[in-house]
Amino acid sequence: MSESIPSAETPAQPESFPALDAFAASLGFPLDGFQRTACERLESGRSVLVAAPTGSGKTTVAEFAVALARRERDARIFYTAPIKALSNQKFRELCDAYGEDQVGLLTGDVNLRGDAPIVVMTTEVLRNMIYAESAALTELAFVVLDEVHYLGDRFRGAVWEEIILHLPRHVRLVSLSATVSNAEEFGDWMHAVRGDTDVILSEHRPVPLYQHVLTTRALMPLLVDRDGELAARGRLNPELLRLDGGRPGGRGHERSRGRPPQRRSPRISRGDIARALDETGLLPGIVFIFSRNGCDQAVRQCLFEGIRLTTREERDEIRRIVDRELDGLDPEDLRVLGVSEWRSALERGVAAHHAGLLPVFKSIVEKLFQARLVKLVFATETLALGINMPARSVVIERLDKYNGEQRVPLTSGEYTQLTGRAGRRGIDVEGHAVVVWNDGTDLEAVAHLASTRSFPVKSSFRPTPNMAVNLLQRMSFERARETLELSFAQFQADRAVVDDARELRAEQDSLAGYDAAAKRAHGKDRVRWEERARKLRREIERGRRRITARTGTIARTFDRVVDMLAELEYLAPESAQSDDLVVTDWGTILCRIYGDRDLLVAECLRRDAWRGLDASGVVAMCCALSYEPRRDDEPEGRLPSGAFRGAFERTIQLWEELDELAERNRLPRTAQPHAGLAWSMFAWANGQSLTRILEDGMMSAGDFVRWAKQTIDLLDQVAQAAESEAGAAAGLTELGALAREGKKRIRRGIVEASSTS
Repeated sequence: MSESIPSAETPAQPESFPALDAFAASLGFPLDGFQRTACERLESGRSVLVAAPTGSGKTTVAEFAVALARRERDARIFYTAPIKALSNQKFRELCDAYGEDQVGLLTGDVNLRGDAPIVVMTTEVLRNMIYAESAALTELAFVVLDEVHYLGDRFRGAVWEEIILHLPRHVRLVSLSATVSNAEEFGDWMHAVRGDTDVILSEHRPVPLYQHVLTTRALMPLLVDRDGELAARGRLNPELLRLDGGRPGGRGHERSRGRPPQRRSPRISRGDIARALDETGLLPGIVFIFSRNGCDQAVRQCLFEGIRLTTREERDEIRRIVDRELDGLDPEDLRVLGVSEWRSALERGVAAHHAGLLPVFKSIVEKLFQARLVKLVFATETLALGINMPARSVVIERLDKYNGEQRVPLTSGEYTQLTGRAGRRGIDVEGHAVVVWNDGTDLEAVAHLASTRSFPVKSSFRPTPNMAVNLLQRMSFERARETLELSFAQFQADRAVVDDARELRAEQDSLAGYDAAAKRAHGKDRVRWEERARKLRREIERGRRRITARTGTIARTFDRVVDMLAELEYLAPESAQSDDLVVTDWGTILCRIYGDRDLLVAECLRRDAWRGLDASGVVAMCCALSYEPRRDDEPEGRLPSGAFRGAFERTIQLWEELDELAERNRLPRTAQPHAGLAWSMFAWANGQSLTRILEDGMMSAGDFVRWAKQTIDLLDQVAQAAESEAGAAAGLTELGALAREGKKRIRRGIVEASSTS
C-alpha cells in the first residue's frame, strides 16, 4: 500500500480540491493513493518529495503541478531533468499536451522559447539562472526535480543541492525519486531548509515484477510459491538449485567434496535470448549489456543468426519513419555512419542504444520501441535513467560490470533501476526480469538483488571556486558559510548544525527588520527596537560560536577555497579597514564559468593564455578543457597547427600551478586537460568532412557529437563571460567574438541535427 509520511506536522487539508478533481477527470485512469495524496498536498500549497518504484506513475504528480501552474495567472513552472535526452523527451510530451507556443527548452546547447510559461531544462541551466539572479525566477511558482536521487552522483550531484538551497522560498518543489531507503531523512532535510515539504512514499509496484533465469534448457522461474509456481516473492526454485549442483556452493561445492568438475555450460548467445523472449511472449524487451561495443556486437549477432521479430507491415512502417526522421541529413554522412546496416537491424526489430550512438539515431530507436515496432533493444545502463522506453521484460546479461578500474558486482540499487523498466503500466499486467545463466551465477545473490528494492542517497556536495564567488557576490562570507551548513552533506553529518544554521538565518532576517524599525522609530520606540537588536545580536553570536564548534568538512573546505581565491585575487578585502571579502572583476568573470575546470578557464582568460588563437583554435581549446578520455592511457594524438600548440602549453602550465595551489590548500585536484579530440574539433570547425573526422579520430559519431555539444556549452560560457561588463573592461571582447564564431562553425551537419534530439 502507498503511504504518506509528512516530514512535519501537516496543516488541516481543505475538504475539496477543485484543481485536482478537474485534472483527475481528464485522465484515462484512476489515481493511485500516493498520487492523490501528493497532488492534494501540492494544491494545499506545500512542496512534495515523491519516492516510488520506477513505472509507478510519479510523473503524474509532476503533470498535475504543470496543470496547477496553468490555472494561476502569470505563474510559470520549470521542469528539470538530469540529462538532455530526458529533457528533450519531456519537452516533446509537454508540447503535445499544451502546444508548442506554451513550452520552452533550455539545455545549454539549445535555447528555445525560454520565456514560455512551461520551460524544460537541465538542472545545470536552472542552477546557473539562480546564480545569475535571472528575472525569469520572479514569476516562478513550481520546479519539478525529476530523478532527484541524482543528488548522490559524485560528479554532478552538488547541482541539485545548490538548487534546493538557493531557489526562492516561494517556489514549490515537486521532487521525484526512485525508491530510496533514506527518503524520510532526505525529506526532513528539504523541510528544514525550505519548509512545508511532505514526503510521499510508495513501495507498491502497480505492475508486479517476476524474476527468471534464462538457462540453456529453458526460461525458468527464480522464485516459486509452495506449489512450485512462478512468484513475485517466494523461495528459490528447486529446479534451478538442482541445475546448479545443489547450492549453496554450486559446482564449486561439488568439487570441494572430491567430485570431478562438471563440463562448462554452453554459452547462451544473444540470438538465443531473442528467441527465448519471442517464444515466451516477453517482447518488447531490453537487454542490458554494460559496454557499447557489446551492444553493437549483439545486434550483429542477431542479424547473423537470422533473427526477425517483425511482420512485413511493421517493416514498411519502420522504413517510413526512418526516412522521415533522416530527411535532410547529408547522404555521404549517412553512408559513413553505417545507416544501411543500422536500418536493416531496425527492420528486423532489433537495435542498440548507448552513448556512442548518434542522438538522432537514439531518438529514432526510442520512437520505434515506444510504437512497438522495434521489439528488442540491447542497451547500456544509461537507458535506465528514466527515458520513456517501457518494456515487458528486462534481461541482464551479467551481474557485474567494469567501473573503469575493475569488474564490480551490481548493487541492489542498480539492479532495481535496471529491472524497473519492465512492466508497462496500462499495457502490461506484469513485468519480467531475466538474468542470463552462466557457470558463475550465484542464485542466492540474484535472489538478494531481486528482494532489495531500495538504496540510500548520500550527498556528494562540495564547495567549488565558481560556487564560492557566486555565493559571495550575493551574500556576506558569514552568511555564505552558514548557507553551506544547510547542505544535505552537512545534514547527514550532523543534523543539529542544519537546525542551528536555519535558526541563525531566521534570526538574521529578524535583526534586519529590527534595524529597519529602529531607523524609522523615534524616542522610546527607537530605544526599545535598538535594545531588541542588541539582544538578538548576542543570540546570533552565540549561535555562530555553537555552529563553529560543530562545523564539519563543508565549511572548512569553503574556507580553503576562499583562501585560494583571495590569493589569486578573485576575492579581495572590502577596504583597508575591513576583513570582509568582496568579489573582484575577475571573480565576476569566474561566476560565469561552470564545471570541474572553472578556475583554470578563468585563469586562462586572466593570463591571456590563448593569445593568437583564431575561432577554430578557441574551439579546439574549449574541447580540450571539456573532454574526458575514457581511458587513463589514451594518447593525446596530434595537435592543431598554428598558435594552438603554444596556447595549450601555456594552459597546461597554468593547470600545473593551480594543481600545486590546490594541494597546498588541501583541496581536490582536477584532471589534466586532454587534447585527444582537439584536432578533430579544430578540423570540424574548419569545414572538414564527417568521414575524415571519424576516421582520423577513431571514435563513434555519438561520441563526437556529445563532445561537440560539451564544447559548445563551454564556448557559450566563455562568450558570456567575455561579453559581460567585467569582461569588456578586461579586454576580452575579441575573445568573446571568437568564441561566438567558433560555436557557429561547429553547429553544422550532424551536430546541428542532434541539437534537438
